[in-house]
Amino acid sequence: MGDTAGLQILEKWHGAGNDFVVALRARGPARLDGATALAWCDRHTGIGADGLIEGYVGPEGFAMRLHNADGSEAELSGNGLRCLVAAAAAHGIVAEGTLDVMTDAGPRRVTIALDPSGWRAWGSVDMGAVELKGGTLDDGVLAVLGNPHVVVADVGAPESELIERARDLAGPLASGANVEFVTVVGDDHVSIRVVERGVGLTLACGTGSCAVAAVAHDLGLVGSRVLVTNPGGDLDVALLDGVAVLAGPAVRIASITLNEPW
Repeated sequence: MGDTAGLQILEKWHGAGNDFVVALRARGPARLDGATALAWCDRHTGIGADGLIEGYVGPEGFAMRLHNADGSEAELSGNGLRCLVAAAAAHGIVAEGTLDVMTDAGPRRVTIALDPSGWRAWGSVDMGAVELKGGTLDDGVLAVLGNPHVVVADVGAPESELIERARDLAGPLASGANVEFVTVVGDDHVSIRVVERGVGLTLACGTGSCAVAAVAHDLGLVGSRVLVTNPGGDLDVALLDGVAVLAGPAVRIASITLNEPW
C-alpha cells in the first residue's frame, strides 16, 4: 500500500457524479500507489470512487497524480481537477481563483470559486488542444487531449452491450481508451454515456465531454459552445482554435478518517 504519512486532508468529492477520493499533502512527492487506489475505490470494502487523486506541492508548484479505480494510472481528469483544486482551496492549501496544476498530461489552468460553505464550487479547466485522428461516428473517432478517447454514435444499446462495444473499440489502442457514446440533441447540446478506461461505466467524464464536443464540432453538428449532458449532470464545453475549456460543479461529499493500518 502507498505511504499515507503526511496526508493532511482525505475527502470524497464529485463532479456531475464522477466521484473521487481526494488526498492532499503539503509537500511532494506523491506517495499513494495503485494498490491504495484499488482498495480505497472499492465500492463494497473501501470508500468507493471512480478514482483516487493525490494533490501535493512539488518543485513546480501544485501537482496531482491520478489513479483509476482499478489501480491503473491516468493522465488527466477534468472533473477530478475541479474537485482537487476545490478541496485544496477549501483548506487553504492553494488560493481560491486561478492557478496552474501540473498533471501527467502537462500543466492545466484551473479556476475555482467556492460557495460560502466550502462544500460546493463551480470551476473551469483549460483542457488544452484536442487532437482528432479521423473516423466517423458510426465507426468511432479517436480524440486525444492528454488521454485517449473514442467517440461513437449512441444507438441506444443497453449498458451491458456498451461495455462490450467499448472493449472492442478501445482494444486496438495499446493504452486503451475512454469510449463515449454520443447523441446529438441540438446545435449546441449533446448527451453522452461513458465507459472509462480502468473504471467502467461512469456518471460523467470531463475529458470525454471535451472530446465529444470537439468531434461533434469538427463534423459540423454543433457550434463552439456545447452543453454536454452526462448521466450525472451537465457540463459546459467551450472550443476555441482547437482548445477546450470545461466548466462544471465540484461537490464535497464527506471528510474521511481512516482506520490504520490500511
